[in-house]
Amino acid sequence: MTDMTRESMEYDVVIVGGGPAGLSAAIRLKQIKPELSVVLLEKGSEIGAHILSGAVLDTAGLNKLIPDWKEKGAPVETEVTEDNFYILGEGGQMRVPNWPMPPLMSNHGKYIVSMGNVCRWLAEQAEALEVEIFPGMACSQLVYEGDRVAGVVAGEMGLEADGSPGPQYEPGMELRGKYVLIAEGVRGSLAKELIGKYDLSAGHEPQKFGLGMKEIWEIDPAKAKPGTVTHTMGWPLGKNAGGGSFIYHIGGNQVVVGFVVHLNYANPYVFPYMEFQRFKHHPLVADLLEGGKRVAYGARAISEGGWQSIPKMTVPGAALLGCSAGLVNVPRIKGNHNAMLSGIAAAEAAAAAIAEGREGDELTGYEAEVRSGEIARDLKPVRNVKPLWSRLGLTASLALGGFDMWVANLTGWNPMGTWKHGKTDAEATGKAADFKPIDYPRPDGKLSFDRLTNVSFSFTNHEESQPCHLRLKDASIPISVNLPQYAEPAQRYCPAGVYEVLEGEDGPRFQINFQNCVHCKTCDIKDPSQNINWTTPQGGDGPNYPNM
Repeated sequence: MTDMTRESMEYDVVIVGGGPAGLSAAIRLKQIKPELSVVLLEKGSEIGAHILSGAVLDTAGLNKLIPDWKEKGAPVETEVTEDNFYILGEGGQMRVPNWPMPPLMSNHGKYIVSMGNVCRWLAEQAEALEVEIFPGMACSQLVYEGDRVAGVVAGEMGLEADGSPGPQYEPGMELRGKYVLIAEGVRGSLAKELIGKYDLSAGHEPQKFGLGMKEIWEIDPAKAKPGTVTHTMGWPLGKNAGGGSFIYHIGGNQVVVGFVVHLNYANPYVFPYMEFQRFKHHPLVADLLEGGKRVAYGARAISEGGWQSIPKMTVPGAALLGCSAGLVNVPRIKGNHNAMLSGIAAAEAAAAAIAEGREGDELTGYEAEVRSGEIARDLKPVRNVKPLWSRLGLTASLALGGFDMWVANLTGWNPMGTWKHGKTDAEATGKAADFKPIDYPRPDGKLSFDRLTNVSFSFTNHEESQPCHLRLKDASIPISVNLPQYAEPAQRYCPAGVYEVLEGEDGPRFQINFQNCVHCKTCDIKDPSQNINWTTPQGGDGPNYPNM
């Protein structure tokens, strides 16, 4: 029911999220029928402010959306010229040759980009088509009409810390549409609500996630090799967790250094951020970064479940796009192309439904396209890589996963069938009593840095008088359950130092420093008690990533 204290605006299509999926949907809708009214809402202070991705871009989605993107000046310029893969030991590395890898793993012909800047450019293309784009508009609620999603509430601001309206309170607006396309990215709050309310994961494997952390460095010009791509596995994670790194040379004597930790690790003492910092002391990386300067930092969760974890993507009046549906190709470390393809497919299905007078029904044509078209052909051949790695470890997964991908690449058939993921990442967390604490070296302030120093390079900001957007279902659980059973892993899995256990006269207490939050959603995913619910803070708050 409409809240009578809020104004309401009607559109043909309401899009939540200014990433590649949402922007592609907006552009495609206007390409099909310029008369359609389309609004795109972005919680960041500007388009691109909350975008963090590797990224080596497969231009399949961009080619389909804007075939003349080169002529139009898209910031897609640094083509991959060298593709390296290493398995690291503590003091050295072993180069894995490219020839045994399936062709789908090759990065040649792809481009190293800042997806934040690509999204800023896509927003310019959308605005030229008269898409209405409103940054700084966090969508905090869905609006329902019976069983149908009819819109969103966006732009509520000025709440006091206790949730009551303050003197500058703005109730926000209802933006209603014939269709609402949810393109929030990984583990978005509205997508989570839809998946739960409509039981969209029924019959599918649980979604799996990784935590991706990224720094941009300015390095010695003599070491810069624009177009060089390097991926690593192995040290320092070893048997503690799955994951690996990426190192991408971009223009301007800059290099992107990233590290991914799979969140299904069992040892609650694993400290993903410190694994990243330790990684940079490997000779392969330290030699590259020595004498350089870190200029940006950020983190975000990555959907890793792949084909078998994609939930049902449509409900009456709404659809899940891109990372909200989990369309990342894990071994390729790429999802932006599928995000764009999903935006295009959703737009085409919505435009057809509106033209045929079927507005508000389910976009079954969109679901069918994702599960049988280009996205399916990208994800199905690699569907066993992640579960093989989780169950059998790195060495066996490289061999068996490579074999499975090769056969699927040649024949379209996976000889190993479809492996299951099993537990959620939260359920995979083991008891502290079964593990030993890990002694991590102190950051040296040159190659490695403490969390709070690095968070300052994410340029994150939250108005501190607002309610905490990291909500505990039960405030007693961190100390009464998570601390004795799991050594309260929130102290370690958060890459921004949001959560602390502080000792006081009355014993330990749990503190949430929500102003540090970089919106990665790891806490919502990994908390073993599933006690933390990530919600949107007021619009415009959070990181302000430059060139990420």
